[in-house]
Amino acid sequence: MLKGFQKKYLRGIAHKLKPVVFVGQKGITQTMIQSVDEALNTHELIKLKFNDFKEKEQKTEILGIIETKTKSQTAGLVGHIAILFRQHHDPEKQKIKIPVKE
Repeated sequence: MLKGFQKKYLRGIAHKLKPVVFVGQKGITQTMIQSVDEALNTHELIKLKFNDFKEKEQKTEILGIIETKTKSQTAGLVGHIAILFRQHHDPEKQKIKIPVKE
């Protein structure tokens, strides 16, 4: 589970990123889940944009399902943009080092 300072760190890195996955009117589809999974494998940190969902409750619910299916974590949700993170399972391919406070 990401702590507050870790989410803040990830949001800072994600600031310059563009959304790579879009959630349209169909909501969660198998194709969309695969896209998120592949993007997380490649980048570890991605932005996801909600095109047709305006209510925060809907977005939070959809994000929860995406997190569960892709084993990722939400680092932030601002407006229609969500930031998702999943560290690569191979230590040699990890691009992002999460800060740890002792």
